Amino acid sequence: MAFSADELRVLRRALAIALHPTPLAVEEVQDCLSLADSVDEAVREAGRLRAFLVDDLGRYRAALPGSAAGYLELLQDALAAGYEPRAEDLAALRTLRATPAGALLLDRCQGLAEQSVRARLTRTPAPRTRLLALPGGRCADDKPKPAPKEPAPKQPAPAERPVPKPSEVFPPRRRPAPPPSEQLAAG
Repeated sequence: MAFSADELRVLRRALAIALHPTPLAVEEVQDCLSLADSVDEAVREAGRLRAFLVDDLGRYRAALPGSAAGYLELLQDALAAGYEPRAEDLAALRTLRATPAGALLLDRCQGLAEQSVRARLTRTPAPRTRLLALPGGRCADDKPKPAPKEPAPKQPAPAERPVPKPSEVFPPRRRPAPPPSEQLAAG
């Protein structure tokens, strides 16, 4: 991800504000929010690129062994974009391990897959939060103040209808009467 000169200026100012809180001008707040939106858009675009690469990778994997060269190149591009190899990729690479590039990529993908599994087992995902150092944001020390309690009304107002009980809305089911037994007539 690359930042423009203006975005770097805003980022530098936001970091300075985070370290030494000072009152901000409205323009500075707007600049920080705009930078946050730009970073969010870049993250979404990276996600779209990864999704495209994964779909393309699946098509190449399905066409193996005829598309081995293209598949290996595309897998390297996907790994560079942050793709974590799946079981299908490892199986496909095992069929291509006779080639030097396939064997090298198989070793790399096995290591990445192992790291990925270990990382998922040891960490819990943290949700992304918005900037809290901006004026109007909440600091970690600020606790939301409880709303003042109002006394509950004793009886509903005359214009309001009381809430019906479930038994009034849904009466109990009656068991069906047994069918009348037919008597066989003699004769």
